[in-house]
Amino acid sequence: MPHPLIGSTRHARPIDDDDDDDDDDDEMSLFVDKHRPRTLQSCTYHPDISKRLQSIAQSADFPHLLVYGPSGAGKKTRVVGVLKALYGPSTDRLKIDARIFVTPSNKKLQVNVVSSNYHLELTPSDVGSGNDRAVIQELLKEVAQTAQVDSQAKQRFKVVVINEADALTREAQAALRRTMESYSANLRLILIANSTSKIISPIRSRTLLIRVPAPTLDQVVQVLHAVAKKESLDANQELFTRIALESRRNLRRALLMLEAVYVQHHAVDATTPLPQPDWEVVVRQCSEEILANHTPSQILSVRQKLYDLLSHCIPPSLILKTLAWNLLLKTDDSLKGQVVHWAAFYEHRIRLGSKTIFHLEAFVVKYMRLVEQYLSG
Repeated sequence: MPHPLIGSTRHARPIDDDDDDDDDDDEMSLFVDKHRPRTLQSCTYHPDISKRLQSIAQSADFPHLLVYGPSGAGKKTRVVGVLKALYGPSTDRLKIDARIFVTPSNKKLQVNVVSSNYHLELTPSDVGSGNDRAVIQELLKEVAQTAQVDSQAKQRFKVVVINEADALTREAQAALRRTMESYSANLRLILIANSTSKIISPIRSRTLLIRVPAPTLDQVVQVLHAVAKKESLDANQELFTRIALESRRNLRRALLMLEAVYVQHHAVDATTPLPQPDWEVVVRQCSEEILANHTPSQILSVRQKLYDLLSHCIPPSLILKTLAWNLLLKTDDSLKGQVVHWAAFYEHRIRLGSKTIFHLEAFVVKYMRLVEQYLSG
């Protein structure tokens, strides 16, 4: 997800409460960006985590951090708050650079790097499996060998924020570990991940782990009420509860659903239908086709839909997880264990391979085969 302070232009404008132009920009922003807390103190849930991060930012020895938790829990918001606690409001003055990196095989990679005078933010996994190591090595070495240019800065080191750290290959993580050991005087890393299970133990042992759990249903409803009040919208407790349940406590998704509901309907009540993401509708159609018919022509039809989802940048692991969940809802209990096993198997294959459509299609065929064997046995 793009940083909330970055617009469509190359150089993002600084945020200033007295800047009328920025107020106009806020009017054009989505709720999820417009009402994102700017500081640790303004985070309304998990106050103990915010206080702990505030204390860490003010300590003399700031460590490397690994911030992990489910999507939409507020990891990125708290990292932005940590940066502001470290360096002040100047971290809001952001720019986006398209950096070119060259791999050992002379392949050129383009990576968008968000930066201020005090920190950089990037997502190395965007360049694909096997290429992220080159990005990690070149960029972090360059940053670590460059001294802090602002003599008035509160800290003498720069911070590099790495999104989707759990999607990095083991080679990239090994390069990351070496950088942490060699350049700790000039560089601090903040890694953001959904889970620590895919982070190698040497990195986990060199970082301070901060877990940001998903907000409770009541906390999501409270945030929805607060946003509705700020936007002068008619609040409906039953509707907000439905949104919290449907979003599965993903606050980002809940805010997007809230805005979509009020855009699509002039008047809302407890029974107002909730909008579903287009990709989820397509995955649901795939599951219905898989359940309806087990033929080669049906496999081709499902494959085309899956390929369309991949072409629209929907993560393959998310597609597989959602598809498996939809299939499990209508699968006999005796088969559910096998379906989960093969979903995990092909999710692992997706991480190891490069042609993700092959592994998604293989899961579809495997599920059809399991069902056919069950019906014939």
